[in-house]
Formats: sequence, C-alpha cells, structure tokens
Amino acid sequence: MHYTQRIRALREDRDLSQKTVAGLLCIGQKTYSDYELGKTRIPLDSILILAKYYNVSVDYISGASDVPGKYPRR
Repeated sequence: MHYTQRIRALREDRDLSQKTVAGLLCIGQKTYSDYELGKTRIPLDSILILAKYYNVSVDYISGASDVPGKYPRR
C-alpha cells in the first residue's frame, strides 16, 4: 500500500477529519489533503508525528511493511 493510501486509512479508521490531522501537523487542511492525494510529498517530520500519534511504525506508514508494529518508545 502506498503511503498516501496508508495515511488516509489510518485517519479514516479513527474517524478523524483532515482538519483534525492537519491541526496536529500544524498545517492547513488543503496541504494535508494534498498529502493524501499525492500532490505534495509529506515531510519526514510529519511522518514521524503521524507514526507516534497513531502508534505505528514508520515502515507501516511508508508502505514498506503491512505489519503496523508500534512506534518505538524511548
């Protein structure tokens, strides 16, 4: 699964709006929409924030793995 599909699925599985997730990332809803549509690449720091928020691995968000795993805690 491509990361654009993955971030959308994670958001929808938790019944979150794009506006809510955009607020978490300190960006506008349109920018977040562009991430999900693949019009704009999502920055690494935003991927890390989403992985921590959803408690999944970066590999899962990126589509490198289909196993959600857990976000590593220090």
